This record gives sequence, C-alpha cells and structure tokens, in this order.
Amino acid sequence: MTTQWEFTLRPYARGFHLITGEIISHLGQLPEVGVLFLFIKHTSAGLAINENCDPDVLYDFESVFNKLVPENLPFLRHTIEGADDMPAHIKSVLTGNSVTIPISNHKLNLGIWQGIYLCEFRNKAKGRTLVATVIY
Repeated sequence: MTTQWEFTLRPYARGFHLITGEIISHLGQLPEVGVLFLFIKHTSAGLAINENCDPDVLYDFESVFNKLVPENLPFLRHTIEGADDMPAHIKSVLTGNSVTIPISNHKLNLGIWQGIYLCEFRNKAKGRTLVATVIY
C-alpha cells in the first residue's frame, strides 16, 4: 500500500534547519514497517539527513556552502532573480531534493544523532512544499 501527503513548511531563513518534528507533525499514522520518501518541490532548496544535536553543525554547513558557491560570481548568467538565485540552484544539486527513511515500529528509523534538514538557499524564501510518500 501507499499513502501520500503534500504540505507546505512554514518559511525559513536562509540556512540549514532541522525539520524532523515538523515533518512528523504532517504525517498520519505510520505503518509498523515501511519506507518514507520525502521530496521537495523546489530547485533552490534541498533536503538532507545529518547531525541533530549540535547547532554548530547547522552553522558550519551554511558557512561551507557559502564558501563553495558564493553569490555574485561574475561568470554566472542566470541572475534575473537575484544574486542568490543561481548559487541556490547549484547548492540544491549538491544536497539533493529527496531523502529516504526506513519506518520501524510506527516511527522514522533515524539514527540517534540524525535529523531531517531543510537546506534553504534563498535569502527571502517562502514556505517550501514537500511530498511525503509512505510505502508499506
């Protein structure tokens, strides 16, 4: 069987944000065993799974990504939507647009130090729409 939800997250500032709790709040009853496929319907934000305990990790990710792909690179052509737009597209390719998480005992089976990240790469983003599909 398959169940699917589509929902929009509240707007987040640019950066990396733990959204595990917000994701869980949008899901219905999870099966005893299954798989969650989580997909973001945007090209300037991404999803990832990583450290959920130390907030310095979120800061460090943002710092590294901004060094890897800074704004105002003189050779970028796609700049009509602002200096942060093309770098956001590039960063979203680096993070990806989906994550897959096993479900066990009616809960997401994440590691003890793992959480789901929204990787927001725009300076003034609106809420991001996600599709959550559970297969069981």
